[in-house]
Amino acid sequence: MVLQDKKVAIVGGGPGGLTLARLLQLKGANVTVYERDKDKLFRQQGATLDLHTESGLKALRAAGLIEAFKSNYRPGAERFTITDNNAKVHYTERDEEPSMDIDSEYARPEIDRGPLRDLLIASLHEDTIVWDSKFSELKENGNGWDLVFENGTTAYADLVVAADGANSKVRKYITDIVRIYSGVTIVEGNIYNAATNVPNLWELTNGGKVYALWNHKTVVLSAKGEGSLSFYTSTKEAEDWAKTSGIDFGKKEQVFAWFKQRFADWSNDWDEIFTTNESYFVVRPQYYIPANQCWQTVPKLTMLGDAAHQTPPSGEGVNLAMLDALELYEALCVENFETLGEALTYYEQKMHARTEVATEESLQLIEALHSENNLQFMINFFSGIKGR
Repeated sequence: MVLQDKKVAIVGGGPGGLTLARLLQLKGANVTVYERDKDKLFRQQGATLDLHTESGLKALRAAGLIEAFKSNYRPGAERFTITDNNAKVHYTERDEEPSMDIDSEYARPEIDRGPLRDLLIASLHEDTIVWDSKFSELKENGNGWDLVFENGTTAYADLVVAADGANSKVRKYITDIVRIYSGVTIVEGNIYNAATNVPNLWELTNGGKVYALWNHKTVVLSAKGEGSLSFYTSTKEAEDWAKTSGIDFGKKEQVFAWFKQRFADWSNDWDEIFTTNESYFVVRPQYYIPANQCWQTVPKLTMLGDAAHQTPPSGEGVNLAMLDALELYEALCVENFETLGEALTYYEQKMHARTEVATEESLQLIEALHSENNLQFMINFFSGIKGR
């Protein structure tokens, strides 16, 4: 095994990085995860995730965690409802029986981000994760690296894996290929105690998801197991809109005023999002990394997930990250490569091939969701799935 007597540092404790750490520990590798959060409760986790048979679930099975997943996933959360701008339902699965067969090739079981992260953390050796370690820089040190963190601490590793997401600070040490603005910006938020604070929208989601589409714009609602409702608006905006709009996204009233103007052709049903103070908002311009990217392998440094191949939301992000983790583990611990560089080259070539396709599909989807006929596109899409 090319990791014999080597230290592995994973920068970032999201699903991809934690999955890799679990898999490597199963082979006895010396691995440490460096995470910027102060502890696992520090940050509110986002919406639910649907894991796919050929990627996210495949990685969990290899990691011996499928039973833990079965204890934490949310049957019924996979059910979709599609509405127009007036909250009129055009397609719904809300009355269907929850899907309980996660072994089906078409399975897309949903799990909240928090429980997924927790079960991955619980699978690791104690002290695997070093919290409050916000990455600052890398310095070459012999055959490895010194990692420098903003809190003044340092650590040595023979192999560094960037799993630090879309705003990766490690990526620049591998390639100078930069992200491209997709033309779309999301205003994301979360409403706590949703049954009380947004009862009509909570009932509409019915424990699942709602896609509301009309005339180039989209609103997405997603119920979470602990009773909150995550949501986001998705619109075409200038790249610097978040800075030039004059909106303070920490002030609900200003966000609501923008919504009423930008979504003027939408009914008042959606105003409920802005009626409670038990909520937060954050603005997220959506970027992607060119589909045909490639780079010369750095023998002791690589990356996975959004750090390597960010796309706008398409349902594939976490699945691609977890599949990256599985394939990187296989290159390092299963395949019989003689050097670390050979293993990383093999992994990166496979990753480029499949993520190029995923990136192109994501860009096509994001364009369709912001087209004039986005509602009909989504109805046709789900009707086609049901017809399989």
